[in-house]
Amino acid sequence: MSTIRLTPHSEELLQKQLTRGPYRSPEELIERALETLAQNESIPSPPGPSTKSPAEAVADILEIQKRNRLDGLKIRDLIHQGHKY
Repeated sequence: MSTIRLTPHSEELLQKQLTRGPYRSPEELIERALETLAQNESIPSPPGPSTKSPAEAVADILEIQKRNRLDGLKIRDLIHQGHKY
């Protein structure tokens, strides 16, 4: 068994959780917290797009817009036509 010294803030957090949570002892609460921490750290972050500057994002949108033409028509024109009906 280990002895853990808590800061006053950590002690306050522990007491609040014991008062309002389903935990019966400080050991049970700490064990659950450590299990949650281990689980969260073992889940890899999903690969996402890199963060871009606003200028890079606008350039990407303009490039996509250039590629999205149908027989010379722009998507914007098709949407405009669809709103007429």
